Amino acid sequence: MARIAVLPSDVADQIAAGEVVERPASVVKELVENALDAGATTVDVELEEGGRRLVRVSDDGLGMDRDDARLALERHATSKIRSASDLVGVRSFGFRGEALSAICSVSRFTVTTSMVDGAGTCVEAAGGAVHDVRETARRRGTTVSVQDLFFNTPARARFLRGTRSEWRATSDALVAIALARRDVRLRVTADAKDVMALAPAATLRDRIAALWGAGSAARFLDVDAVTGPIRVSGLAERPSEVGTASRRTALIVNGRSVRDLGLTRAAESAYRTALSPGLRPSFALEIQLPGDAVDVNVHPAKAEVRFHDRWEVERAVERAVRRALGVLDSAALVGAGVRTWHAPLVIGNDILPAPLASLPSSGGGVPLFDDPDPSGERHAATTGDVVAVPHLVQLRRTYLLYEHDDGVVLIDQHSAHERVLYERFTQQMSGGGASSQRLLMPETVHLSPRDAESLEGHRDALSKLGFELEPFGGHSVIVHAVPTPHRRFDALRCLRETLATLSGDRGATVHAGHELLVATVACKAAVKAGEPLLPDEMAALFRALVSTALPAHDVHGRSGIIRLTWDELDRRFGRR
Repeated sequence: MARIAVLPSDVADQIAAGEVVERPASVVKELVENALDAGATTVDVELEEGGRRLVRVSDDGLGMDRDDARLALERHATSKIRSASDLVGVRSFGFRGEALSAICSVSRFTVTTSMVDGAGTCVEAAGGAVHDVRETARRRGTTVSVQDLFFNTPARARFLRGTRSEWRATSDALVAIALARRDVRLRVTADAKDVMALAPAATLRDRIAALWGAGSAARFLDVDAVTGPIRVSGLAERPSEVGTASRRTALIVNGRSVRDLGLTRAAESAYRTALSPGLRPSFALEIQLPGDAVDVNVHPAKAEVRFHDRWEVERAVERAVRRALGVLDSAALVGAGVRTWHAPLVIGNDILPAPLASLPSSGGGVPLFDDPDPSGERHAATTGDVVAVPHLVQLRRTYLLYEHDDGVVLIDQHSAHERVLYERFTQQMSGGGASSQRLLMPETVHLSPRDAESLEGHRDALSKLGFELEPFGGHSVIVHAVPTPHRRFDALRCLRETLATLSGDRGATVHAGHELLVATVACKAAVKAGEPLLPDEMAALFRALVSTALPAHDVHGRSGIIRLTWDELDRRFGRR
């Protein structure tokens, strides 16, 4: 007796439908994308009971004649491709009619369409079987009505959720399309109530303002960068706003809204050391790349894509977002559009208030920081502009204060130095390593078992940072050479504290692997709160900070810069 048989066409259709049609949101997505592929400029969506009872999508696109309207319900029917080679670099959302057969097989289905104003065609079907084709009046375009979804597959119908849940899923699908196709007018009604009315928008920010309000749009930074053939543009949330509202993300690849965990992680990784642990930013990013570099046909519902060189795309996304954050941080440090300060740089203690002028100098007057640009001018890393050093004053041996046109700025000296050292150490890790200073008398360091285990896991990385270590039996090591990031650096203390952090649970969730090591060493090596700084040391720190990519945040994601405007100060003093 034969055990293998060819399935009946109606069963095969229902199986195929399961790949494309998961819930009403899937139907809405397919029908709206079909409308857009047909050249629609206006799309109306009508829902009842979250789409379980009715989904109706009307457009003003090209429409179809009688023969095409009937053929569109057949499996594998399409107007977009003729051969396998047409699949490479395809730019459409899908192929006109591709999903209609699957949707029709699990619903009561009606399509009304016309290529010209006036005479049109109406095709009615149910469960995949066409039972009426007739002429009707309609303006140019197409209307597809899907009623009683899964009426003939009750097992699947039972998995549908309530009206509110199904509407949320449908709303998410419509928002994703609205962000990708901002040139289209989109109107949505749910149970006879208007719930969305979007006019064409000139920019992504305008579309977000229309969807979520002007306040939400203001939370985002502009992203725009090109890496080779890949352009990444869009919006990324300001670090200071992350966590203050619901998280929203959107990824658009060559005009197609997609889900991609790798790209999401790449965007989030740009915020590392700019956000506190556990916070995840919102963003809406558009990735443009050559059509032959991405395969859009790997997912039945066209929700995912495959890249020819995924690493290159993810790197481009991370770089673009990090560049936007760097521009923001640079503006926070030096003031938007402000590159000149009223007060010149003055070297010497005579500019400090008496309590500070009496503080002891570092190392007998030797500056704490190496300053490769003592002339007082340096190019900001993110803007390319020349930045002069303002008149800096140290407060409470912890904060640096200066004045610019818009108000006053406070810099946390530890956070600033931590950021500078973090970027320096990161470059050393990816390059040839750091120079080190050999000790006249090698030091023996005794470690706990956990710290010794941590040392073994990071020995190579520590070597790149400048630590020359030799095992000395048990859990002890001999330190022959140490890095010299600045003249007050306590290398042995830094080593012990770094290993303790790496072996404990406290920092394990903040960074991973060597990134945690670099962040920890930077934190332990940075100048501390309560340490006095000479004017030339403050100036050198300021110049180094301006040259970093993310000067406004320390490696833990905390803010290192606070700006107080003159208006705010005037209000506090009752002048306004």
